Amino acid sequence: MLAELRGLNEECGVFGIWGHRNAAQITYYGLQSLQHRGQEGTGIAVSNGDDINSKKGEGLVTEVFSASDIDELKGTNAIGHVRYTTAGDSGYENVQPLVFKSQSGSLALAHNGNLTNATELRLLLEAEGSIFQTTSDTEVIAHLIKRSKQPIFKEQVKAALNMLEGAYAYLIMTESELMVALDPHGLRPLSLGKLGDAYVIASETCAFDIVGAQFVRDILPGELLMINEAGFHAEKFTNHTQMSLCAMEYVYFSRPDSDLQGMNVHTARKNLGKQLALEAPIDADVVTGVPDSSISAAIGYAEESGIPYELGLIKNRYIGRTFIQPTQSLREQGVKMKLSPVRGVVEGKRVIMVDDSIVRGTTSRRIVNMLKEAGAVEVHVVISSPPINHPCFYGIDTSTREELIASDKSVEEIRQIIGADSLTFLSLDGMLKALGRQKNGHGMKGSCLACFTGKYPTEVDLRTEVVGVGKDR
Repeated sequence: MLAELRGLNEECGVFGIWGHRNAAQITYYGLQSLQHRGQEGTGIAVSNGDDINSKKGEGLVTEVFSASDIDELKGTNAIGHVRYTTAGDSGYENVQPLVFKSQSGSLALAHNGNLTNATELRLLLEAEGSIFQTTSDTEVIAHLIKRSKQPIFKEQVKAALNMLEGAYAYLIMTESELMVALDPHGLRPLSLGKLGDAYVIASETCAFDIVGAQFVRDILPGELLMINEAGFHAEKFTNHTQMSLCAMEYVYFSRPDSDLQGMNVHTARKNLGKQLALEAPIDADVVTGVPDSSISAAIGYAEESGIPYELGLIKNRYIGRTFIQPTQSLREQGVKMKLSPVRGVVEGKRVIMVDDSIVRGTTSRRIVNMLKEAGAVEVHVVISSPPINHPCFYGIDTSTREELIASDKSVEEIRQIIGADSLTFLSLDGMLKALGRQKNGHGMKGSCLACFTGKYPTEVDLRTEVVGVGKDR
């Protein structure tokens, strides 16, 4: 969507490369391809084998880095990060990668996800003498590694990872090694590629296409990869694993040219739209989608229904995703700046507006109103996912039920609030069918559906419905 993920604020993106003479430049382009996952800050850390140097700042990749900045980041190994802040913990000190210097060497960290036990771990570490420099939960693992009693670095990292709960995709770089770790449930996407002899890691496979790398495979839940001068090695840091990739990656977060678990995201979204057309047949004149992530679903709906697809809404390409704005007032203003209805398409027409989700309802209400002001005689809203009525604890900014309109409102009540002539959500079974997934105890084999079902793949504290310190992935 533009979409209501103005409430579903997630995401960060990580990118890493090992063994390329232009590591910083490749990372720069990789981060640009992941810019949709975070627009508030970005950074690159580079290892030349002897030391780690970094550059980071608040803003977009193109705003933070100049050509001279990239030239100064010399080294064959690098990790990078694009950041979205979910809980107001913005600021330069929280921009990643985080770099730590000590007498035993340097360490750079980049993280996508959210640690549900971050507060507990920070309190424990502070009681033992740790002093934190940021409010980011990413910093926790650096202290856990440093305080580990294990004799070698690999075992220190494993011990630290096994103390973490929640969602995490980590890139951990020293002067001589790059380690890659994915949480035991694989809640965040992470993939391995090759660029010539260099190894590449990215949150999404679209980054491989941009830099010319070849996809090798997805990182597995509970897996630790070690890349160094000796080559590539992978092993498990835990055997207690269960793939539970966030379903919203298919619905909204990932770029349509990325692949998740072997499925192209554009294809997945078209399938969702086709299933929605079967579940919600509507007598209308035109189908339109809310740019950008709902376009694929709208095309699928149009193909299945036989109603023509048209560009009824145009996106201003020079305005960032409104969901990434950290306050509700900025999100609401951003909708007006970002979208424009095409009067020649919608005037006098019965319009089916396809969107991928509704979180708070504010954006949907404004878009419906814009279409009607442009002359649409009817606006029927169809949503290519089930109602989001449970909070997310894994890095998306919906940590309380009060933030979710579907948590205490019926579909009819939501329809009235957003001003639509009709409102239909895709059924959970329809989502399973469209994505070719099987049911399990959490709803869909291989995916997390907690925001739709309330069944979480990890233990969470539902009493407070608040994720701990540094909810800023």
